[in-house]
Amino acid sequence: MKMTAEALRQKVGQFFFPAVFINDTEENIQETERLIKEHNIGGLTFFHSRASAATNYESKKKVVLNDDSYQKIKELIVRYQQSASTPLLISIDAEWGLAMRIEKTPQYPYAITLGALPESKSNLVYGVGKQIGLDLKAAGIHYNLSPLADINNNPNNPVIGYRSFGENKGKVAHFAVEYLNGMSEVGVLGCLKHFPGHGNTNVDSHLGLPVLKETLEELLENELYPFIKGIENNVDSIMIGHLAVPSLNDGKDTSATLSKAVIQTLLREKLGYDGLVISDALNMHSVSKLYETKGDLEWEAFNAGNDVLCFAENVPEGIESILKNASPERIEESFNRIMKAKKKVGILSEDNFTSGELNFKKASELNLEIAQDSITKIIDNSNTELAFEAQKNNQFAKLSLYKNVENTFFQTINSKLKSPEFAFESLEVSDIDIIKKELDNFETILISLFVPKAKPMNNFEINDEVLALLSDLLQTKKCIVYVFGNPYVLPIIPNLSKASGLIQVYQDFEEFQKNAGIQFLENKTCNGILPVNIDLQ
Repeated sequence: MKMTAEALRQKVGQFFFPAVFINDTEENIQETERLIKEHNIGGLTFFHSRASAATNYESKKKVVLNDDSYQKIKELIVRYQQSASTPLLISIDAEWGLAMRIEKTPQYPYAITLGALPESKSNLVYGVGKQIGLDLKAAGIHYNLSPLADINNNPNNPVIGYRSFGENKGKVAHFAVEYLNGMSEVGVLGCLKHFPGHGNTNVDSHLGLPVLKETLEELLENELYPFIKGIENNVDSIMIGHLAVPSLNDGKDTSATLSKAVIQTLLREKLGYDGLVISDALNMHSVSKLYETKGDLEWEAFNAGNDVLCFAENVPEGIESILKNASPERIEESFNRIMKAKKKVGILSEDNFTSGELNFKKASELNLEIAQDSITKIIDNSNTELAFEAQKNNQFAKLSLYKNVENTFFQTINSKLKSPEFAFESLEVSDIDIIKKELDNFETILISLFVPKAKPMNNFEINDEVLALLSDLLQTKKCIVYVFGNPYVLPIIPNLSKASGLIQVYQDFEEFQKNAGIQFLENKTCNGILPVNIDLQ
């Protein structure tokens, strides 16, 4: 039986997942409701606000925080679902939990922190996937655009870094699958990204097009390994990255998102993947600037092999372009994959789209376990002994960088080891020269560095004056350094190899600070393994 043009149009609408924003105007919300009603779109991808979404952050517009965001997203999802004749698949990028997008929700450690866990503790990664899945379901979300399967083998990568499980392909694959399995257990779809691998790049694909120089053989040996393991474990979906691989495209710098050679030939035929394929956000500049005519980008992305067009900005035009150019068979293929995903999460057979409550207690317990097993000792010269000995002679002091002395790490240590405390919070409120002068009176200094930013831009936002102070102290004092932040910060600290003690803690959560304080006082064994190779200065 031949399908009517209108029935076909309804199916094509399912491929579109435009971006929506929790903190948006009523006018914009009504516009989304019109899109849902008029075009039978398949789903939505949520962001906090327009200023924070994908490439929009370039505008440098301030992200206005809203403590009611969680309640707001729940209400919006109900409202949008009520507008839909076919239930919407609601997606969000929640790599480290809803907190990545929504205030006052549980936050879990970054992937790089999880990558520091011994492989024998992969149950904790599974636990993170499961808890994130439960949090998403409580909000009414059934599709997490996570985790990364990217192997972070380029320390200068501006956009992957702390979002990857690390440099070891086996561990990245193992932990990515554990995270996916945790979500799957509670009925939430996962997504491996960014195929064929965004780790070995030094360009941010939000802004430009990274180019991978590897041959297919090299990619199969390294970058593709975690994706292959995901396919073997029936991953729900794979996101295609905006990155070019000339060796797969007759030498051309075509973005993988727009490449039949990458999606159809490599992913579908060679690797045998028949699950859902989703594009990376189509508003990202590496692809969004390529086509002047509205709808052309959406057609090219669909034609290359994507089933879901994420952050599609031209829905009506994109639908018309696909209808004009695509075969009914190809439309049917993608439509069936999307329906299969919707069926798996149960939204086609029920109208109760949210379930459960946020469990902050469980999140905290899980974070503490991860803190205990990820903390990593890099340099050890009997740090605890050194500190207690110095304290007896009034030669021991503590210095906190980028947090005040009331931090949980110091407070935990003070239960057994009180000493003078100093803090640098910012150039506006702290005087480095005075701090340096005060520290001249002490021989041994415990330094807690709370790294200001997770991304490497501008030396992780560490002031040059602070780096100079650290360099001086490391050369002239016995310094025990605890680093709360991205381990890629370590190579930028001058003379760090001269530290008497160096412990990598990864997160600044209360649980991580408390555990680090106990580890310091009791000289506990550290089970964590640095997930990336670091050369100290």
